[in-house]
Amino acid sequence: MAELSKNNEPVDATPNLAKTEISDAVTETEIDAALTAPVERGEPILQVRNLVKHFPLTQGIMFKRKVGAVKAVDGISFDLFQGETLGIVGESGCGKSTVARLLMTLEQATAGEVFFKGQDITKLSGRALKAVRRNIQMVFQDPYTSLNPRMTVGDIIGEPFEIHPEVAPKGDRRRKVQDLLDVVGLNPEYINRYPHQFSGGQRQRIGIARGLALNPEIIICDEPVSALDVSVQAQVINLMEKLQDEFNLSYIFIAHDLSIVRHISDRVGVMYLGKMAEIGSDSSIYDHPTHPYTQALLSAVPVPDPEAREGRERIILTGDVPSPANPPSGCRFRTRCWKAQDLCATEVPLLAIPERFKSVEGPVAHESACHFAEEKDVVHAA
Repeated sequence: MAELSKNNEPVDATPNLAKTEISDAVTETEIDAALTAPVERGEPILQVRNLVKHFPLTQGIMFKRKVGAVKAVDGISFDLFQGETLGIVGESGCGKSTVARLLMTLEQATAGEVFFKGQDITKLSGRALKAVRRNIQMVFQDPYTSLNPRMTVGDIIGEPFEIHPEVAPKGDRRRKVQDLLDVVGLNPEYINRYPHQFSGGQRQRIGIARGLALNPEIIICDEPVSALDVSVQAQVINLMEKLQDEFNLSYIFIAHDLSIVRHISDRVGVMYLGKMAEIGSDSSIYDHPTHPYTQALLSAVPVPDPEAREGRERIILTGDVPSPANPPSGCRFRTRCWKAQDLCATEVPLLAIPERFKSVEGPVAHESACHFAEEKDVVHAA
């Protein structure tokens, strides 16, 4: 169990995360050496510790004053291991995309730390931050608005080379772009076409090619298939799995579709209202969920077998999602939870292996932020 302070506040909200020594480089040379050092497969390549992002709420026109804050991300922690895919799921507005933007340093974190190969990227700037951004790339949700309609495919994919010319000298850029088009399954001769000449699935392949251009080690996928047809989704997912093996990539895969997340992910984290509710291997989360919110999500997954569907328990949550500007005290899920008790309103549950499962071996013993966590079969119930 994590230690508590005198105010009963958790000192370390993630006691079971991998314990990796984190060095503080004091010179750019040391930072460059740390960022270029290889990471063994299975070792943490990205570590997030108590990450917070609050967007201020203000009043007034001439003289603005802060009257509150939207707590989009409010203290989440997790590890991404080299070569794995970490899926992040949750309702709209729970903070998934904000996490992606924080990891890309597109947003400045309010508090917390993000370590890439041991270096806190929230404190980096200049050349060191540029090197980190080269190694962490992103595939955006909408393949229509994420590509500049006034640029050709060759210019879109080759644009990263203008910022990082060391990756591809000017004379090699056209060939490099054509190679990337071929890698993602597009005709290299399409290099002079514009985005409006492609379908949605082809545009997302262009976005993936742009993400691969700088040979990154991590790709953050923010709902990359949600705007695509089901058949095209399967093609893009299979392409991403193939590229992961070919380029030794680590993925953070954000999505709403639980079946897609299970198909591609090695581990899955479930977010609710800016907090991480449960995290574990794909079999732990899908076959042995212990958090009530995860169980409610899984019970909503469509079942193709009519007989299994008839005898299956459906968990219907009551009430609306609370406002992130005024979240409930204690457990944030308690206002919609059928297990809620007085303890849930006064004490924030830690993201840790529940006490009742600590002596149990197997997938049920995974981290869950619930005072009354218990296993419930909601996927295979019939």
